[in-house]
Parts: sequence; C-alpha cells; structure tokens
Amino acid sequence: MSEHLPIMESFLTIQGEGFHTGKPAFFIRTGGCDVGCVWCDVKESWNAENHPSKSVDSLQSLALENKSKWVVLTGGEPAMYDLSLLVSKLKSIHRSVAIETSGCYPLSAKVDWYTFSPKKFKNPCNEAYEKADELKVVIFHKSDFKWALEHAEKVGPECLLYIQPEWSKKEQLMESIVDFVKRNEGWRISLQTHKFMNIP
Repeated sequence: MSEHLPIMESFLTIQGEGFHTGKPAFFIRTGGCDVGCVWCDVKESWNAENHPSKSVDSLQSLALENKSKWVVLTGGEPAMYDLSLLVSKLKSIHRSVAIETSGCYPLSAKVDWYTFSPKKFKNPCNEAYEKADELKVVIFHKSDFKWALEHAEKVGPECLLYIQPEWSKKEQLMESIVDFVKRNEGWRISLQTHKFMNIP
C-alpha cells in the first residue's frame, strides 16, 4: 500500500463530465501518466517527478476540510499507483470515491464509481470492462465513433455509455455526435461543462 503519492493538485470543484455532472466534488489529481494522449489537457501531470509526494494522511485531512462527500481520483493516470490505503482512509471519513482512468492498469482499491475512458495510445486491461460503471469515450476524429462502439460491446449491461467531444473539436464534431446518439441506443452525450462555466 502506498503511504505517499505524487500529487499535482487537489481542489474542491463541480464535477463537469459524465453521469455525476453538477455534483460538488473534491478532486485529487495524481502526477504520472504513460498513456500519452496527444490531446490531453493536463500534460503537465505526465511526469510524476515534477509533483510533490504527499502522504495519504494529509490527503485524508484535505478531503475532510473540503466537506464534499464525493471524492474523484484523477490524473495523470491514478491507477498506476496502489490506491488501496488512500481509498480506505477516504472511506473512513465517510467519503464516496470515484476514479477516472484509462483502464490501462489493474485497480488496487475498491471504489464506488469507476469511470473508464479508454485511449487509443495504450490498451486497457480486461478488468476495466468488468469494473466500469461508466464508459466515457472522447471523440477526437470521426473514426473514433466505430472505436467507441467496439468498447461498448465489451462492458457490462449496466455500464452507462457516454460520448464526449474533445474540447478543441467540439464545434466540428457536435453535429456528428448528436447524430451518433440519435442512431445508437443507450448512448448519452457528455460535455465538459466546467469549461463552459469557467470552473477550474
């Protein structure tokens, strides 16, 4: 179990994407990612060595101070690390814990919500399809629609399906995204509402 983790930032905000959009959330963003998405909007998180190591106890204290009962572990790629101690500490103060992950690494902790956002740059592991509560596919190119359907075939029947335009492509792709959701039962549109509202 990891007692210290590289942390880029932690902050209280509003969940901006997916099923839990609009919910107040305390985000813990780990440093370190080897997936390498060309359109990543937090590339500064990639090098773990650029971010201070923080104790799990200090993260628990910050979560307690920030009041929100909903904690989101994001990155970077948080599943690169053993998160079992952190999740245990958060649950001990009655927090629900979600993770945003590419699914490229087995998850070492039992979370309350697993958002699986697969990327073309590194293959996910099989357990991601089994654990996913929410499949969120970012659309950067029109070829990504077919790719999204391929992933949807592998997740469980209860998994929610979301399609999300990459921020810089939202105007060019929105008509195609709307058409995709109209034609494919079960899919919903996710938007980065925090960016529309200028919420960090």
